[in-house]
Amino acid sequence: MAAVNPGWIGAQLRTAVPVLLLDWAALSIAIAVTPGLSASTGWDVLLAAVLLAVAAAVLRPLFAAFAARLGWAGVVAGWLLTQALLVYLALSLAPHIQVDGFWPAFWASWIYSALVSAAMWVVTAGDNSAVLAHLLRTTKKTRRAAATTAVPGVVMIQIDGLSAPLARWAIQAGNLPTLTRWIRSGSHTLVEWHAQLPATTPASQAGLLHGASAHVPAFRWLEKETGRLVVTNHPKDAEYVERGFSDGRGLLADGGVSLSNVFSGDAPTSLLTMSTVARKSSRRGPTREVSSYLVDPFGLTRSLVLTAGEMIKEVFQARRQRARDIEPRVHRAASYVALRGVTNVLLRDLNLNLAAEHMMRGAPAIYCDFVDYDEIAHHAGPTRAESLASLDGIDWVLGTLEQLAASAPRPYHLVVLSDHGQSQGATFLQRYGYTLEVLVRRLMAGDGTDVSTAPDNEQWGRVRALLTEVSGEQQLVGRLTGGVLRAKEEPPAPAQGAELVVVASGNLGMVYLARERRRLTLEEIEARHPNLLTGLIAHPGVGFVVVRSSARGPVALGRDGVHHLADGRVDGTDPLAPFGPHAAADLRRHDTLPHVGDIVLNSLLDASTGEVAAFEELVGCHGGLGGAQTRPVLIHPAGWAAPGPLVGADAVHRQLIGWLEDSGSRARLEPADQARRADPPDPAGQAQPR
Repeated sequence: MAAVNPGWIGAQLRTAVPVLLLDWAALSIAIAVTPGLSASTGWDVLLAAVLLAVAAAVLRPLFAAFAARLGWAGVVAGWLLTQALLVYLALSLAPHIQVDGFWPAFWASWIYSALVSAAMWVVTAGDNSAVLAHLLRTTKKTRRAAATTAVPGVVMIQIDGLSAPLARWAIQAGNLPTLTRWIRSGSHTLVEWHAQLPATTPASQAGLLHGASAHVPAFRWLEKETGRLVVTNHPKDAEYVERGFSDGRGLLADGGVSLSNVFSGDAPTSLLTMSTVARKSSRRGPTREVSSYLVDPFGLTRSLVLTAGEMIKEVFQARRQRARDIEPRVHRAASYVALRGVTNVLLRDLNLNLAAEHMMRGAPAIYCDFVDYDEIAHHAGPTRAESLASLDGIDWVLGTLEQLAASAPRPYHLVVLSDHGQSQGATFLQRYGYTLEVLVRRLMAGDGTDVSTAPDNEQWGRVRALLTEVSGEQQLVGRLTGGVLRAKEEPPAPAQGAELVVVASGNLGMVYLARERRRLTLEEIEARHPNLLTGLIAHPGVGFVVVRSSARGPVALGRDGVHHLADGRVDGTDPLAPFGPHAAADLRRHDTLPHVGDIVLNSLLDASTGEVAAFEELVGCHGGLGGAQTRPVLIHPAGWAAPGPLVGADAVHRQLIGWLEDSGSRARLEPADQARRADPPDPAGQAQPR
């Protein structure tokens, strides 16, 4: 018989005793404040706490497995009732505790769970040992069943919206302990890459995951041929777009896992991913491990308690911005309070649990998008305290995954990257008192036209994916959420007979003359609407306008000059000079993409502050040119082959593919397959880039 390690026993006791004392205190308070419950002495409550711990260890895994068999409805019921049943059982078995039925125990269980979650957060703040122990416990069976291998896997974590300059500053300041340790120790290398126009998550992920960024001209766009307004964070639209460019050999094709992305990378396992959640063929109930997370009070209940705390923190921070008159700022609506809580806690916790589950299964490649920073930076500002605090939370996740990797059935390399950066500034509306849509309407006045605009839907995309994943199970929860989701998913259609459709992606705007099924030229636009281009170019909030001339090809028009994109000739003052060395090439490429607007606009770039003016009500934005929005980051193991200059998400995709092949976690393509992949099929319903 193997000897028991005394050190191991001591470590277990050091963890178990404080947790038991905390449970004792929380259960005492729950019994004291709940009508219908009473205890004679504190020792009786301590015994009940011990019984509760034993019952939870024995029975909760059985409850989770049973709930998973019932689908999402069973998991929801299990989350509501499992802890209450365990508390009722423990209180009933403990001597000298009076229990007047199940419902007092039900309410006491929620009070107890909330108190334990809040207290554990305070006691273990900054320490991931409790979360790590929970993840290892819930994935124990998975680890035992997985086949071990020496071939390394790769976990790719996308920090949505993080710019390379901000990443360097945060690492130098030591604000991100895990990343700072990696860079300072020399285990990882940080490089910057250039995000081509449009600097948006859908375009970058189409490139990063599929090498197909040329199929996404903006966050939202109008297909003039079909009249369809595509909004890429609607599941049906994301599926429609991916179906057009997927060739089956995306970044995650060989057994990979896609978590919380816009597109799937052709992963055979895809969860919370917008392009796959609506597929009927992929609809299924939760796994046993996800059920364990949801049913366990350390899982969903803890996340909900901390989500509520995050929402309270958001209310305070928004009020502080107003009280201190911090500028620029935008109104942080009540809906955003809930959004921040969901993205910054609930989705982060769920993504961590899902990544842990698939690491313990030995997945060869995992790609997960954490949107915490991007969402907060949109509303608070890219460098504001609350935005930087969310980066610290993601850094904590990286440290947890690094420690989990030591128990996985294969070694893992960790890669961190972003899809774009963010630029800050007062919005177009704040600066001038009206929106881009109103400006277009004024310039079109007297032409007998109507204007249709696309609403801002970006910030609810991840929540929509989560709800769609839940509603995919055709049981109780699916029926309850289906109607709401159908209302949210339907992409808005242009108004019938509208002459113009105006869409915005950060500080990138596109204007469509919607009655024409083709892209109109500069000469045709001027002939039909003589005030439109002149008025847009002259407006101080517009940095430049791009249109296609029948005689001169694509041109970028500024107030004092013209840049001929076809040959690089400049007449007068170059309107692209303030926007960096990649501006002309980015616009030349963007002009060739399918479904680009008849008129493309980029906001001003304030030379004194580096700020832009979003056409949406977002103080931090991305999509166009100007500022750090086109400067994302890539952090990779230092032992890997150093990449050359990375211009565009497609170049990063090719680099990631090469690294996966070199590490053995992805099969190399045969030459014939490489040739086919270099010439992808035409997108469904889309024209090939011109």
